[in-house]
Amino acid sequence: MLDPTSTAAVGAVLGAIGAGLANEAGKAAWESAGGLVRRIVGHEVRAPTGRDELDGIAQQVHDAVRQDPALARAWTAFARSAPRPGRPTRVPALHASTRFFTDRDSERKALSREAFRKADGRPRIAVLHGPHGIGTSALALHWGCTQARRFPDGQLYADLRGTGTGTASGADPSTVLRLLLGKLGIGAGEIPPATEDRQALLRDCTADRRMLIVLDHARSAAQIHPVLTSTPGVFVVVAARHPLPGLDAVGIPVGPLADKDARRLLTEVVKAGNVALDRAALPAVVARCAGSPYALRAAAARLTERHWRQEAQPADDAARTAVADGIRALTPDAARGLRLLAQRDWPAIGTPLAAAGLGLDETSAERVLTELAAAQLLESAPSGGTDGNGGPRTTGGAYRIRPLIREYAATEALREDGIAAAQDAVRHAVRWCVTFAEPASRAALSHGWRLGDTEPPAPGGVRYRDAGEALGALRAELGNLLQAVGAAEELRDPDAVFRLNQALWPVQLKMGCHDELLPALRAGVRVTEARDPASREAARMHTLLGLNLMELGRWTEAESAFTAAAHAERAAGHNRGHATAVESLGLLRLREWRFEEAYDCFEEADRILDGVTADGEGSRDLPRARALLERHRGRALRGLARWTEAETRLESALAFFRETREAYNTARTLTDLAETFEASGRAAAALPLIDEAIASLTNEQAHYHLIHLRALRERCAGERSQD
Repeated sequence: MLDPTSTAAVGAVLGAIGAGLANEAGKAAWESAGGLVRRIVGHEVRAPTGRDELDGIAQQVHDAVRQDPALARAWTAFARSAPRPGRPTRVPALHASTRFFTDRDSERKALSREAFRKADGRPRIAVLHGPHGIGTSALALHWGCTQARRFPDGQLYADLRGTGTGTASGADPSTVLRLLLGKLGIGAGEIPPATEDRQALLRDCTADRRMLIVLDHARSAAQIHPVLTSTPGVFVVVAARHPLPGLDAVGIPVGPLADKDARRLLTEVVKAGNVALDRAALPAVVARCAGSPYALRAAAARLTERHWRQEAQPADDAARTAVADGIRALTPDAARGLRLLAQRDWPAIGTPLAAAGLGLDETSAERVLTELAAAQLLESAPSGGTDGNGGPRTTGGAYRIRPLIREYAATEALREDGIAAAQDAVRHAVRWCVTFAEPASRAALSHGWRLGDTEPPAPGGVRYRDAGEALGALRAELGNLLQAVGAAEELRDPDAVFRLNQALWPVQLKMGCHDELLPALRAGVRVTEARDPASREAARMHTLLGLNLMELGRWTEAESAFTAAAHAERAAGHNRGHATAVESLGLLRLREWRFEEAYDCFEEADRILDGVTADGEGSRDLPRARALLERHRGRALRGLARWTEAETRLESALAFFRETREAYNTARTLTDLAETFEASGRAAAALPLIDEAIASLTNEQAHYHLIHLRALRERCAGERSQD
């Protein structure tokens, strides 16, 4: 067994904890590790920012514990209970293949040749590429489903289109890795924040396994490279419109279906829909569809509505022609609805969003969506959206517009409806997103202050059973809210950009999603600075961006953001925001193991709060803000091994949170106090605090914090038994 105090073992523990900073257990363990390292080596050691620095710290710890058995025991106990990286908990399968699949024999054989060739250390990867509607996605899924037995450890699927504020390049590489790790059953709180750590975890999860990975709607080689592995049992299939330059892969072009296969596909789809088949019309339909599976399916839905024998001329672009034919066959309301909804790439169009954007009641909007889906002009979207009361959608469906259809319909809107109408539709949808997000945000995080929130929210409106339901509603609608941020920026509506970002703070605080939120936060900084760089809104956006960057491990950028926020808040004379910016900088210093500087930041933030007037912004939250600063100071003092002072600060914070019955902050402060007792040699005194913290979290869905508490309890119980 590897000696837990060896340089390699110490480095492995620190590396594992650093990769686990996405959850409360990992953050608490990282902070505790910093304090313990400081005590072991006898001086301040800043948190490592790379492998070389981490190895250097591991060597220092190893050298120190060799000279002191007590320190060796303390490190060993900590190392044995430190968080470990997440592990796969499920064997994923692809969603069902299309019921009607025809031909593609040569392409399937090419896939099989690459998938099952003799292992030689090269990644197994193939790129299926072809124009819109040609069936690359269907081919990848169908082949994968037929070969499922060859990949018994799972078949992963990820749609790389992305849902952020700028989707021109699709999902970024870090997001692709997060999607795949999530499919393996690794919880959001166990997925590392750094791209490199995500890549290492995915490779670890797929090592010695036989797995298929399907990456759909890829747009660049950069999205694919982090997924590749030399593991012989892993095969990556990519579906894209074009070959991807820079990707060393087997390219498999996917072209039109032959006439006989097109006839067979059309006949099967028509029969399944119980549509009367006019065989005399088949040649004209097949010619017009030019071997495009999408065009054939769309045509099958309209065989009873058109006289196809009059349109025997083959189409230059069959899929685009099918879109045009489909739109012409719609009712005026549905055609208008498609054109206006196509102005943005909404990832999950539900009835409320459609109603707002189209200026319809929900019954009429539902009718429009149903007609568009029946005409093959909408595709089902992953679960998301909300019901009519703003809660999570449990029935009905949400839809997404295919890229080709969106491109065509959006252009048609400019001709049929005009720029003003198209912009108004987007503006109304953005407004709905704001009015949905703000009450959900308040319900998800009732404590704390919000810029511009000087009075409690008015009664009425959407009601949520609890904070968890409100948070779930925000998460379900997140793709649309992020798309709304990008739309608001294009519409030059900085107020909507800011309000949406502020409303999404509970998602960032409680659910992470940092890589998803980052583009929206950057947009928030851009638009608020462009309007007034010294404004409170710009300062607040810098703070929110800094908190996001800190969680992503981009500490230098985070420091710049917090510093900019503090300067702007001070210039604006906004004491509450200024204190928050300085407090946030202190939290960054804790993350960096710079405990003395962290303490000084918290002291400064407390002094700044003295300037908040009784009726000023954030005044209602002032007692809670000071209690949080007391807790933070206690954490910094614990890192400095100033046990008595740390205990005093933490006891003060604990009294406030107990009185206000904030279960989560009570548990967090109890945890800090228990760790202070453990570090100062009073493990027995820590045990009742740990038990109280566990009891406080019973209904808080704080899974990872409970993991940390149980590990802490195990350590303290073990130390008590040795006394």
